[in-house]
Amino acid sequence: MNDEVILKVENVTKNFGGLTAVDNVSLELHKGEILGLIGPNGAGKTTLFNVISGVFPPSAGHYRFMGKDITGMPAYNIARLGIARTHQVVHPLNELTVLENVTAGACFGRENQPLGDAEETALGVLNRVGLLGKKDILAKKLNLPEKKRLELARALAAKPYVLLLDEVLAGLNPTEVANMLEVIEEIRLGGITILMIEHLMHAIMRISDRIIVLDYGQKIAEGSPKEVVNDPKVIEAYLGDPKVAQALAAEREG
Repeated sequence: MNDEVILKVENVTKNFGGLTAVDNVSLELHKGEILGLIGPNGAGKTTLFNVISGVFPPSAGHYRFMGKDITGMPAYNIARLGIARTHQVVHPLNELTVLENVTAGACFGRENQPLGDAEETALGVLNRVGLLGKKDILAKKLNLPEKKRLELARALAAKPYVLLLDEVLAGLNPTEVANMLEVIEEIRLGGITILMIEHLMHAIMRISDRIIVLDYGQKIAEGSPKEVVNDPKVIEAYLGDPKVAQALAAEREG
């Protein structure tokens, strides 16, 4: 694993009134790795993504990207610096074509590309995720797996250094999951660092270099996939059964 830390989150807390959604969380994302982020529903995973990507300012703590303090920056500035994300619930621009959706991602991404260049970037990304043949179809006519790929393509068109994936595998069948994992690995091999929220444990175990676990907004475990699934706190809070942990560890080793 590369020792270079591309994103450093330090003691970040996010409160919504009397609710603490993220509670004093720190993490380091190393250049070139895939870092998994898991935990029960309501654990604060997406809220942490929203803070990092500039949707919400933190209530406390700070975070640095490529050595630059980006704490509290608005989302459009963070996108221009090179952090892109997908969303748990996909929201394509339904009345635009697939190509127009991805072109928009390039226009408002790190390079702030003019329309002609942005369209060329979009065509390349659509080919990369297997949607080039659908480029002239309205986004609303895509099925769920295709909309997931469109969401990913729009983020990739921004040419990020870091990609935040929020349950990009949710709702996919096993074949579609396997195909998407191949795409994600190709993205990493292309030089993009990935922080990934996922509930499909066999998938996150397979693809992650390290995993962080949140529960009630707090980080309760961090380490290799095998270390994390065998952690008693993780079994109690998330997996529920030591046999599940043993099966996942065996699958990872296999």
